[in-house]
Amino acid sequence: MKNLLKFSFLLILAATFAGCDDDKSYEDPGLEVSLYNISGTWKLESWNNGAALAEGSYVYIDLAYRNGKEFTIYQNLDSFGPRRITGSYNLYTDESLGSVIRGMYDYENGDWTHRYIIRNLFPDRMTWIATDNADNVSLYVRCDGIPQEILDQYKDQIDAEQDDEE
Repeated sequence: MKNLLKFSFLLILAATFAGCDDDKSYEDPGLEVSLYNISGTWKLESWNNGAALAEGSYVYIDLAYRNGKEFTIYQNLDSFGPRRITGSYNLYTDESLGSVIRGMYDYENGDWTHRYIIRNLFPDRMTWIATDNADNVSLYVRCDGIPQEILDQYKDQIDAEQDDEE
């Protein structure tokens, strides 16, 4: 009888440990892609499917959802010097692609070259994939704002735009 009780106890103990599932396959689904959740300042961490930006290069995008859907991009990738680019953006859902963002530059400078599928949106990062080129993948990380040393580069441009608005 003692052996039967010991065996039963060991069987229950084994079943208890077997019931503990250390399943590491769970993936956090992240945040719902919405205007509210993408609003904020983002820094381009990598692009072209994982390539890091060249040293000294930067791209910051501020997606505002205050006075409409406006963006401001601060970057020094595609020109001789730093550029500040403004415009508006739109977020929509495509049945086959999911959440897609597109942008229109101010001053009748046209649309963004690509529309982007937003995937893997988390509080601290998101991935953009060009709808027309799956190899064009950009990783953005959330930041607390545009660094002051970068804003200082655009002071004259920002002041001129504010004077034009008045």
